[in-house]
Amino acid sequence: MTCERTRPGRRETKRLDRREAIIGVAHAYFLQHGYAATTMSGIAATIGGSKATLWSYFPSKEALFEAVLDRATAHFRERIISVLVPEADLETTLRSFCRHFLEKVTSPEAIALHRLIVAEAGRVPEIGEMFYQRGPNTMIRLLGDFIELGMARGKLRPDDPRKVAKLLLALCLQGDHQQVLLGRIDRVDAARIAATADTAVDFLLRAYAP
Repeated sequence: MTCERTRPGRRETKRLDRREAIIGVAHAYFLQHGYAATTMSGIAATIGGSKATLWSYFPSKEALFEAVLDRATAHFRERIISVLVPEADLETTLRSFCRHFLEKVTSPEAIALHRLIVAEAGRVPEIGEMFYQRGPNTMIRLLGDFIELGMARGKLRPDDPRKVAKLLLALCLQGDHQQVLLGRIDRVDAARIAATADTAVDFLLRAYAP
């Protein structure tokens, strides 16, 4: 017997669309006001609905912020998974990963979110943990798994793959990302991103040559 995937009904589709709209408004509101100064009442007023309606979708400000982070990181996580193909050439894949990573973390949207997290994490450590698990830690895990495969194939000298992943990410972030984060430059162009990615990968391959 063939089973067909159940499609959401009109009511459920409408609810999902409404939920996405709320997350979009909340994302902008958090960036504008900061986490601590954001209230569910303020978001409800911006959306134009009642606070009760907002609470029916998200039981707390923390849950709403989690949803904002989930949406902000989900697409990039999927892109990275598609780049880190286990059977692909190690060097080519690492260069592609680093370029995608730098394009993301130096984008205006990512910089704004990063500034929010840094500004608020001292007062509200929970949001720092939420961001770390969905952002940096996910990148370390995915990249570490790919590097571990490279070590198993003899392409890299054996070591703790997550430590190596952290090193590569740090090499990517050591230059222009900090400049953008501090507002010293507005954006990094594609040529500089490619150059930084190549330098980071070249350093890593020399350091971990088998």
